[in-house]
Amino acid sequence: MFGTARNALHLSRLRIYSALLPIAAAQRPRNVSTVSFDPTIRQFLVKLAEHQPCFSMHSSSVSIMHEPRLFYQTLLTVIRNARHRLFLSSLYIGHEDVELVEAIRDSLRKHSTLHVYLHLDLNRSTRPGPGSTARILLPLLQEHPDRVHVSLFRSPKLKGIMARLVPPRFNEGWGTWHPKIYGADDTILISGANLNTSYFTDRQDRYLQFTAQPRLADYCFDFLQAASTFSYSLLPSSGSSEDYVIHWSDAATHPHHIEAKAHHVLSSFQKSQRESSTASLAIPAEKASSEVPDGEDDVLVFPVIQAGLFDIREEERCLSLLFRQLSAQQRYSMSSASKYDGPLVDLTSGYFALYKPYQAAVIESGLACRILAASPKANGFYESKGISGRIPEAYTLFERRFMHAIRTARREWTPVSSDVIPGVQLHEWEREGWTYHAKGIWVRPTPSSDPVLTLFGSTNLNSRSANLDTELSFVLATTSLSLQKKLALEVDGLRAHAHPWRGESDSESRRVRLGTRALVGVVGGML
Repeated sequence: MFGTARNALHLSRLRIYSALLPIAAAQRPRNVSTVSFDPTIRQFLVKLAEHQPCFSMHSSSVSIMHEPRLFYQTLLTVIRNARHRLFLSSLYIGHEDVELVEAIRDSLRKHSTLHVYLHLDLNRSTRPGPGSTARILLPLLQEHPDRVHVSLFRSPKLKGIMARLVPPRFNEGWGTWHPKIYGADDTILISGANLNTSYFTDRQDRYLQFTAQPRLADYCFDFLQAASTFSYSLLPSSGSSEDYVIHWSDAATHPHHIEAKAHHVLSSFQKSQRESSTASLAIPAEKASSEVPDGEDDVLVFPVIQAGLFDIREEERCLSLLFRQLSAQQRYSMSSASKYDGPLVDLTSGYFALYKPYQAAVIESGLACRILAASPKANGFYESKGISGRIPEAYTLFERRFMHAIRTARREWTPVSSDVIPGVQLHEWEREGWTYHAKGIWVRPTPSSDPVLTLFGSTNLNSRSANLDTELSFVLATTSLSLQKKLALEVDGLRAHAHPWRGESDSESRRVRLGTRALVGVVGGML
């Protein structure tokens, strides 16, 4: 299955990636003032821009979808409208998604200049059997060997004898390729959803579309090109029309020891992007207005990479900074009145096992924070066979430990309280026949206002996302009242299916067996 090194392919990739850096540096954006942004987040944006690339745009180019079927139809439209480049990044492509693959094939046939770039996880995409992602893509590679480019990332965490002993279904536990980017030409869809039928029908996620945004699209495309330099290539086998080759092209780097190379590539990439794309953000002396003049950019987007295996921890820095700044605003906004009028944070994850530093930030911030987790029935592993069937139990255990920490810190905001208080409230999402996969953060300056900032993308905000998976997420801030209202509709729509946390119930669905506790003790960081 593994081909011999072909240095020509590796050098070609390096030339493409290296060529992107001076091109990016030559494209200087115009300055963007933070004067119109809400004071709650203004200083945070200035500090974030010191570390992260930043892209400005008008809110009319941003749309938010709420339902997976609309996301799927939009994705098919994006694929069918691609003319020059189609770039898709996901964990895998499901074996049932014939229509999706056919849409890619049709676009390739209709547009001779179109190139397709797919970036997927190697372990998930090469599971044994005829329905693996690799075998699904093989006909495309055979029909268009020069125009279809498939990169497969393999986590270097699993190596040595363990790499040979761990069964295929479980090797993802040591880390995966997790960014969810779906782009064509200058249009990008950002989600947490994978390319699988359930994510297109009854698995709730988040879906943001950016149209006519060449700079942001270039960033996402270039990010995938950079990552391809430390990934395998999927190629058709020269010896059999029914087989494929997993090819490693870098003869100077062992594929199980890419940590140093990946760190260098990603840190250099972000540095180049930051220097070329970051708007010059500052707090002008003039009084802030409620909204920027019509036609001017009123949205800022900051890409944030988290790849703990490669010591790239931008998400951790970002969220630490966010909660520190919001906490300062909360203290400033508190008065002698008993009514809380500080920031309100909504946080959600389909796999809620909040990373310890994030948990500490939530507790110590003194903010009002509403958390939405998946109920056991909404967990994607509910009633799964074998050991994976214990995963919903594991998350009940994580939630109990989280609530214990909240109560120990005297920070619980009980569901019976009708008023917003500076505490933490846990709800769980449940919708008959659906599962929950949404993740992210929304920030409102006050409980009665709409969100002015959101974090979205691939991160689940847990230890696995922080330390094992490679993630790409985005911070979006806006002064547009219309877009703020859309963000409010998004989070309120998710919370419409929420009920107070029932993790302490004695019901069978909340039972945590002793074996599950032992399992969490061994592999908790992989969940």
